[in-house]
Amino acid sequence: MALDIFKRIETQKGLFAVEKISLLYNALTSILIICMFHMMEHPWQMLWDRALIAAMTFALMYLYRLAPSKFSAFVRIAVQMSLLAYWYPDTYEFNRLLPNMDHLFASLEQLIFNGQPAITFSELLPQKWVSEAVNMGYFAYYPMIFLVTIFYFLFRFELFEKVSFVLVASFFIYYLAYIFVPVAGPQFYFPAIGMENALAGKFFSIGDYFNYNVELLPGPGYADGLFYNLVESSQAVGERPTAAFPSSHVGISTILMIMAYRVNKKFFAILSPFYILLCCATVYIQAHYLIDSIAGFISGVGLYYLSTHLYKKWFISPMFKKREILPVKQKVTTI
Repeated sequence: MALDIFKRIETQKGLFAVEKISLLYNALTSILIICMFHMMEHPWQMLWDRALIAAMTFALMYLYRLAPSKFSAFVRIAVQMSLLAYWYPDTYEFNRLLPNMDHLFASLEQLIFNGQPAITFSELLPQKWVSEAVNMGYFAYYPMIFLVTIFYFLFRFELFEKVSFVLVASFFIYYLAYIFVPVAGPQFYFPAIGMENALAGKFFSIGDYFNYNVELLPGPGYADGLFYNLVESSQAVGERPTAAFPSSHVGISTILMIMAYRVNKKFFAILSPFYILLCCATVYIQAHYLIDSIAGFISGVGLYYLSTHLYKKWFISPMFKKREILPVKQKVTTI
């Protein structure tokens, strides 16, 4: 297995599907930067970053042709997936200029549930073991992405390009939604209006408040817990007042669970407890309104099928020409 990933393979020339969708998102947001140029804080830097990302993408494509193998294909795709860590906070640079919409979502939440589940959930279950369990689930988000993609790379390489495309394309669709639907979530909005107003069900517009303020108060739960502090540390580094609706944590993890189920039922069963805890954690730690998480689940299922359709119709470009021959009786799993 280890030697096999370095074995030279006959390849298709050109970009992988995941690179095509990345360049498309790059181009769309570059146009948006130009349209909003005089409003943005550092547009030249953002355009320069995009130029570097595009140049790196083409450089990796040409380097791959010198030594095409499963490993070098993995490197190309891993680079694009790692860049999601850049694209996520980048959405804040756009939506910070638009009027915040949290008051509408908090009001809808109050109307539907006669309260704020993001507040009552942690108040009803403040126990240490509950706090640590849900924070463990939330922290498992990125390990779940890593495990599912690695599983396909090692055991179903013929589906690896499709899996990576579905994930990255789904992320980009979420990111476009976050740009134009500026919702920060309870952990940012409630401190901005004051917890006394949130508890009283009084929600008001704060305009472009988050253009100048990024205050994030510590989440509820057992503050001395290991996973509590891991989540707090990760949020302190990369979290911005953006990306609340719909919840990509729920949406992407739902896509991961569909992928796991379709390739290996035991793998799906192992991931299931972490998935359930992650979905609960989005509301428990006040990262999302409950309606965000519900919308995340629904959109996750929809985006799985939409991204798969986009891949088959417009983006498919096999990473290598000569497919591995499977035994006649071996069942082929598709996603």
